[in-house]
Amino acid sequence: MTFHFSGRPLLGLTIGAALLAGCVSSAAIVPPPRQAQAPKGSGAVTVPIGQPVRNAAPPRGTLDPGFRRPAPGLSDRIYALWRAYPGRVGIAVQRIDGEWAIAQRGPDLFPQQSVSKLWVAMTVLDAVDNGRLSLDQRVRIGPEDLVVFHQPLAARVRAEGSVTMSVRDLIETAITHSDNLANDSLLRTVGGPEAVRAFLRKKDLGSIRFGPGERLLQAGTAGLTWQQSYSIGRNFQTARAALPPATRRAAMDNYLANPVDGASPSAIASGLTRLARGTLLSPESTDYLLGVMSRTKSGPKRLKAGLPAGWQFVHKTGTGQDLNGMTAGYNDIGIATAPDGTRYAIVVMMGSTASPIPARMQLMQAVSGAVAEFHGR
Repeated sequence: MTFHFSGRPLLGLTIGAALLAGCVSSAAIVPPPRQAQAPKGSGAVTVPIGQPVRNAAPPRGTLDPGFRRPAPGLSDRIYALWRAYPGRVGIAVQRIDGEWAIAQRGPDLFPQQSVSKLWVAMTVLDAVDNGRLSLDQRVRIGPEDLVVFHQPLAARVRAEGSVTMSVRDLIETAITHSDNLANDSLLRTVGGPEAVRAFLRKKDLGSIRFGPGERLLQAGTAGLTWQQSYSIGRNFQTARAALPPATRRAAMDNYLANPVDGASPSAIASGLTRLARGTLLSPESTDYLLGVMSRTKSGPKRLKAGLPAGWQFVHKTGTGQDLNGMTAGYNDIGIATAPDGTRYAIVVMMGSTASPIPARMQLMQAVSGAVAEFHGR
């Protein structure tokens, strides 16, 4: 089944007005929807939708109005917010227990940054489901494993010489605290980047790439060749600052033009939908991962802050490097659950934006707020 959604330019629209409008208070396996290409930058996409999985199908004729198509006005609101925001932004919303999805720049690739930690966790849990790993398996982490940027676990490694943690604790730390060292330790344990790519292919998750791991990804984005000494203190930032501006700009432009960790908003929304429906992992692993995502500490003022009281949200954020005030990747992706149990996958990805951080968060809040506002109409 295919639905066509389109918006039309709204004259005199400003980002302030748009944001204000948005901030109001055992099943069958479903294949992921195939993403149809739309002209880049267009205000509409065509999204083929697979059949939903429902715990208990209601009697014929009793489906709520929003089951088969979005509420009138939601697509236009999302389009207005997207159009008014400066920078390259992708937005996708999919009703998990329904038959529709809407998107702006849905098929385009955007840098994931730490959003990709979600695929690492899924790959590990798939290995657990298939008996190749155990959540209680112990993993040693030493100074030779340290990475770069946000890695609170590194302080323990430096203080104690090495740390041994269970796979379970590493997943918790990688997702809830977005710890790069915990994530790379999981990645090493499950078989490296190719293991994650194999999982993405096996599950047919579509336009989702996985990069070379935190160290090589961040070094390449900065224009550096990784050295383990960069993991100590601020050595990475010092080496990056010493590069000629042209070198940094060329590396950043190359990354943004073809992100090695790129993913499309529509593919991520589809992946979240399949996770929530229980068609990617075992029931135990599905419940476990959604529970971990509910404890995410990062991004409390991104998508989550736009939802009114009574809504629940599980999510994963991602934030890239800055260059002259521009951030390469500022993201939040997650599953919002209404008080009546209806679920929506919501994805907002900023491929490159120089807007102040409060404005970025306001856009995200406006998107999630719009989903809540139009729910049930």
